[in-house]
Amino acid sequence: MSPFAALWPTLLDVGRHPRTGGYRRYAWTDVDLTLREWFTDCARRRGMDTEEDRNGNLWAWWLPPGWTGDPRGAFVTGSHLDSVPDGGAFDGPLGVVSGFAAVDLARERGVVPSVPVGVVAFSDEEGARFGVACAGSRLSAGTLAPERALALRDHDGHTLAEALTRAGRDPAALGPDPALRERVGVFVELHVEQGRALGPLGQPLAIGSAIWPHGRWRFSFTGEANHAGTTRMADRRDPMLTYALAVFAARQSAERHRAVATFGRVRVEPNGTNAIASDVYAWLDARAPSEEVLASLLEDITTEAKAHAGSDGTFVDIAAESRSPVVEFPAEPRQRLRRVLGDVPELPTAAGHDAGVLSALVPTAMLFVRNPTGVSHSPAEHAEEADCEHGARALADVLADWVTA
Repeated sequence: MSPFAALWPTLLDVGRHPRTGGYRRYAWTDVDLTLREWFTDCARRRGMDTEEDRNGNLWAWWLPPGWTGDPRGAFVTGSHLDSVPDGGAFDGPLGVVSGFAAVDLARERGVVPSVPVGVVAFSDEEGARFGVACAGSRLSAGTLAPERALALRDHDGHTLAEALTRAGRDPAALGPDPALRERVGVFVELHVEQGRALGPLGQPLAIGSAIWPHGRWRFSFTGEANHAGTTRMADRRDPMLTYALAVFAARQSAERHRAVATFGRVRVEPNGTNAIASDVYAWLDARAPSEEVLASLLEDITTEAKAHAGSDGTFVDIAAESRSPVVEFPAEPRQRLRRVLGDVPELPTAAGHDAGVLSALVPTAMLFVRNPTGVSHSPAEHAEEADCEHGARALADVLADWVTA
């Protein structure tokens, strides 16, 4: 049995919902702590040193013979273990499992690294619990302020600071990682394709070329609670109507700009069947091919929402929760991957990744494994085992080339 085939099933039951079949792996929950134990056990079985950094990111190290001191100039691979609500099995964990499998394959080939090799699982990449994506890598890179992160709240009103304390971590430890630049010589993240570009090309693997700029914004629609049966339609100040029109405007604007915009999360108060809402809180996820297009898209949606609010007698406030600029993966690592892997396609992605966050600090690259249907962030997310095996072998090829040159 191959290293990937042996390791992949050991993770499949953790955090899986029995009714939906999707995964609910949220940061700093009991499920997340189980995932962390799984990671540590994988490292222990391979004789790899492990550490959890100040921001909850997990690192496993394969050090060269005779290496003393902290890792530096390392070849690092991995991804994340958390999920969106009812997410699929592959988004994130495929990269972590493939990282350990690549270490196994390299060792089977007799590779002796000249620089450290790291497998990393970044904390809270999806932002499903506290609302900010790539929180672990952003904190380490210094692009998310610790005071802002600690004040983030989940659906139940618990702050990140409270969740960390409950999990036995020190909230005061959060902050930029001063050793990150020195520790990581290159970060290569393998990830399931989120889209369906490789299927028509007949290719199991691609090199990432860029990440679209994207962000998340909270829209707060305010109206007046009232009786659903006795309040005349003409007398209503219904924020749900304003919200619905904003959703429609987002769809139209995204189509005009050849971008994507999604209101995927909503909270309604008082949330009664026979009551007109007083408040609607909705979160917009918007992504575009360029910074200029994203700015224009957001301006259109904001303008439409405010116009509808004015005509409906409601009010809307819009606040940015996270913003990620366009990422062009550097040419040198991409060229090196191409030299090792041969004639494979290069593809951009509209999905955010930890590799994109780290790209401002260290050399980064990405590999995408074919997704035959293109479905992601869903229990139906899938990749064929043969393609996953191909991805792990390709990652091992890149690793071996990088650490023995």
